[in-house]
Amino acid sequence: MNYRHIFHAGNICDLVKHVVLTLAITHLRAKDKALCILDTHAGTGLYDLKDERALKTGEAQQGIYRLLSAAPMPELAEYFRILNELNPDWQPGSPDNFRFYPGSPMIERRMLRPQDRLILSELHEEEAKELRRQFRNDGQVHIHHRDGYEALSAFLPPSEKRGLALIDPPFENTNEFLKLADAAIGIHARWREGMVMIWYPIKERPAIWRFHEALIKTGIPEMLCAEFIYEEEIRADRLNGCGLIIINPPWKLDEKLQQLFPALHRVLGSAYQDVTVKWLKDDK
Repeated sequence: MNYRHIFHAGNICDLVKHVVLTLAITHLRAKDKALCILDTHAGTGLYDLKDERALKTGEAQQGIYRLLSAAPMPELAEYFRILNELNPDWQPGSPDNFRFYPGSPMIERRMLRPQDRLILSELHEEEAKELRRQFRNDGQVHIHHRDGYEALSAFLPPSEKRGLALIDPPFENTNEFLKLADAAIGIHARWREGMVMIWYPIKERPAIWRFHEALIKTGIPEMLCAEFIYEEEIRADRLNGCGLIIINPPWKLDEKLQQLFPALHRVLGSAYQDVTVKWLKDDK
């Protein structure tokens, strides 16, 4: 495994994923009962956007830095709260003094209540080591250096019964979509009440069609598909956008994203702006 997320931290797909993640966890926190979050491909908890690797790609300039310059949106209040905690000298409305961008583990940890638990799985040895450093002596965070798909079988269903599994693989394997569909079947069989969020890149559309068809065939009843596309899909050798599959999504999340995604496009100044929010189901 060679993928290092520092090269892509804070890019457009990162912020789309993290905004939806905060909305999902906010929904789960509405009930006092304890919850568990499993992040299968965790990466690290925090990224320095002044790191030469982040500066090399410049992807954050097209993503988070544009969002920081825009007027705050009410739907992003929790997301911006976390950004502010990590960058106390930064003031919303400007990118000045903004340096540290959270990975999903840091967002998840910052949204935990005392009764909640976070399980982080990361296969890359250096990334797992950094996770342990960032969350050392934190009794609510459990870190495992192991394959993310194995973690699904090992840790689900959680003893809390309630929670979220985030599956965000690096897509280094050609059969990743097949593995994701199989994972969805396994999770739902063991943990029918659990919320599952699956992230995927939008490059080759036929592969995504096959992925959606495979998910529909599983018979899982509540699957929301949300895609944020900022490049016209005329090339499969670049990232044109990203998609999220949410199993057992929060109530009315589809309506929220139908409004939020176009607003994000406007703020980011996407040259190409396309949004799809739909339910995956067999129409026959």
